[in-house]
Amino acid sequence: MGGRLRAFAGAMVLTFGSITASAQWLHQPTPGIPRLANGQPDLAASTPRRPDGKPDLSGIWSVSCLPGTGCNDRALFFDLAAGLPPDAVRMTPWAAAIQKQREARDHIDDPFGYCLPMGVPRMTVSTAFKILVTPGVTAFLHEMATGPEFRQIFTDGRPLPAVTEPTWLGYSIGRWEGDDFVVESKGFKDGGWIDTRTARPNSDALHVTERFRRTDFGHMRLTITIDDPKAYLAPWTVSTTLNLMFDTELLESFCDGHEKTMEHRRMTAPPPEPPSPSLPKK
Repeated sequence: MGGRLRAFAGAMVLTFGSITASAQWLHQPTPGIPRLANGQPDLAASTPRRPDGKPDLSGIWSVSCLPGTGCNDRALFFDLAAGLPPDAVRMTPWAAAIQKQREARDHIDDPFGYCLPMGVPRMTVSTAFKILVTPGVTAFLHEMATGPEFRQIFTDGRPLPAVTEPTWLGYSIGRWEGDDFVVESKGFKDGGWIDTRTARPNSDALHVTERFRRTDFGHMRLTITIDDPKAYLAPWTVSTTLNLMFDTELLESFCDGHEKTMEHRRMTAPPPEPPSPSLPKK
């Protein structure tokens, strides 16, 4: 890792560390959590269910391996394919060239370093987020260093829209397959970043499928499939565990004073990244 990336990673570690430390409502136990005799949450208790029998995904969740917590080699924030075989992710020539350029510039062009959104799925495996379940829509509230962000997963039966305005976070719909809550997202901006150290890109053809399965009270299995024919020769899938965060709350965080940081960053402007190629017509 080069010096500038180490500095960037260090800054992100400090940011995430401060969020984790400050995101607390002290002495305010989370209601509705089963407790052991000593008062600690019984995270191995059975999966809670809604009146319709579906698992209740409500709560604040976080991946097991957060950046800055001593497991950076396994943090999906840095490498979304961590733990997969080396040949599991095969990039197209366009994506490989984009990644090479980003690494040659020591990752300083990552939009997250400029207080812009991480994008999906990187934000899901980076910081804590709250799931709120309502009829017709499930909301994800993300505690980001760049400012609070939200995702709307519509569950009212609508299809994914025909995209005319690509977005950082895409457009999402959800459905149940047994006990799996399946979220499909499309409509992303071209040339996004799906991870940090590895600097893999996504194109505007990215289709992300996330499967959430609450295995017991305190744990949820998250499986992410990346299907992007402009950037990868075949879809690929990675899984991780989400842990319930209890007796705490989300708090806001913003890039206050970031313009002062930028005054001390001296770097040449990046060469433009070429747009993703068109897909062959079927």
